[in-house]
Amino acid sequence: MTESTGPLAGYRVIEAARFVTGPYACQLLADLGADVIKIEDPDGGDPFRGWDGGGYAPMYQAFNRNKRSLTLDLRKPEGRTVIEKLVANADVFVENFRPGVADKLGIGYERMSKLNPRLVYCSITGMGRDGPYAQRPSYDIVGQGLSGFLSLLVDLKDPKPMGPTFSDTITGFFAGYGILAALHARVRSGRGQRVDTSLLQATIGFMNEPFTTYFGSGTPPAAEDRPRMSKVFTANCSDDLPIAIHLSSPQKFWRNFVTAAGRADMIDDARFLTGRDQQNNWHIVHEILRPIFRQKTRAEWFEILAAAEVPVAPIYRLDEALADPQVQHLDMIKKATHPVKGEVSLVGFPFSLSDTPLGPVKAPDMLGEHSEAILREFGYADGDIARMRAEKLI
Repeated sequence: MTESTGPLAGYRVIEAARFVTGPYACQLLADLGADVIKIEDPDGGDPFRGWDGGGYAPMYQAFNRNKRSLTLDLRKPEGRTVIEKLVANADVFVENFRPGVADKLGIGYERMSKLNPRLVYCSITGMGRDGPYAQRPSYDIVGQGLSGFLSLLVDLKDPKPMGPTFSDTITGFFAGYGILAALHARVRSGRGQRVDTSLLQATIGFMNEPFTTYFGSGTPPAAEDRPRMSKVFTANCSDDLPIAIHLSSPQKFWRNFVTAAGRADMIDDARFLTGRDQQNNWHIVHEILRPIFRQKTRAEWFEILAAAEVPVAPIYRLDEALADPQVQHLDMIKKATHPVKGEVSLVGFPFSLSDTPLGPVKAPDMLGEHSEAILREFGYADGDIARMRAEKLI
């Protein structure tokens, strides 16, 4: 088992998952110090590995740091025997197959929990374990669309989906959250339990605020409603670089904003007297002020508005964000060295712990990089391992 100082040091997680949801949940646990053994098919491993043709694609790296890769053919009886040995000594098992597939492979909850009653077993699906859509193929955009999330991101009259994998990563996050809850409950009960989540369930759960708004008003919110209610102003500056301002509820931000923009007269304008007036006429605010923002560069506006204590930010590209002094101060980008791939850049941890520090960050494994070491830990001799490799079991 790998050494760790994190709060989950000493915990072992078996990951039989691929793509985003399961791997991201397990990466969160690995970041906390758990020893995560990632089970991969000997024939190519996690499909994300091959997205660049080299077996180490950025999409794979994004969700698989701090783990150990073990290749294992779960379709073969001996492969299931190996995974049973691992599970018997594990704390957590994570899979993201379609409903019923894990049972067919002999690694379903009923079987695994009998082998290890203390096991926390997490199953991640697209639509849930059962129901009318349970067996449908599901990916990120399906979760976004069915949950209503996508309607808050796009113009419904001309839908053009954009952005990262929201539903996938949200689901992985909630899976990790559920696993931690089950591990905590095990401290009191001594028993593990099943944790279930899905793309649809997790994405709806993430949208507590828009659904509660709908329950209160009876009208489904549109993509522009939340920015308008929060009084978000966006504009391009004279250098064609975009900037964003979020004024929210305190009226001092509104007063500071229009004064800094040279339009203090708008404070006493009947169209903007109250916060509600400003929200109702926010499109007029854009009409008035966007031409003014074309008169200075983004850097100039940023300095002016920051000095006026207006909540402001450049709308950065990722490369620009990395160059920002505050981002650099937070030390959010980590470097890890892989013995084959060399230096790898990874996003750092989103929080810190005073007594059980996280890290260091370990580069994602090559396919099967730790297969032999892991099998030796579980009592397999070198001759057994050589035979397994010859039979393409690993």
